[in-house]
Amino acid sequence: MTLLEIPGNAYIAIRHHLFPVRSHKEQVAFIYANAELVRKDTVFRFLEWQHVTEEGFEFHSRYHLELTDEMRAAVIKRAHDLQASLVEFHTHDGSWEAEFSKSDMAGFAEFVPHVVWRLRGRPYGAIVMTDTGFDGLAWLRNPHTPERLHGIKIDGKFNRATGLTDITKRHDGPFR
Repeated sequence: MTLLEIPGNAYIAIRHHLFPVRSHKEQVAFIYANAELVRKDTVFRFLEWQHVTEEGFEFHSRYHLELTDEMRAAVIKRAHDLQASLVEFHTHDGSWEAEFSKSDMAGFAEFVPHVVWRLRGRPYGAIVMTDTGFDGLAWLRNPHTPERLHGIKIDGKFNRATGLTDITKRHDGPFR
């Protein structure tokens, strides 16, 4: 099993950032975490988090976002300085069950191998959230092959991911 452990106060702060009252745009935050093997489980243990402000987006809408080169470099550098893994959080607008889009998966195919290389093989995690839940993926052994991130443990309480994202397909482009 793969999971993220996070203190409740940090999780609440991240949710407040990800779901602002007057915005329907996708939002992003990054968690810096130590990825540890605990028995047979991989646990991303929270260290700190960073929100992405409007200045960190090259493009920002309800259905798509792209970070600036400077923002991508800054989060990778901070993770490198902390000797940490990165766990990305982003939102999808709406009340349906959470799952990563084809566009998300195409972006991961490009971004994750670069991040894993820059962070010297440290795992990468990603969580997509909607009003009703979340889904999660982790790149633990191979930066081209995601595995399930099964849940988030908040102050010791386990919250299960939807598991709806199809990880059996290869996603090399935005609409494959």
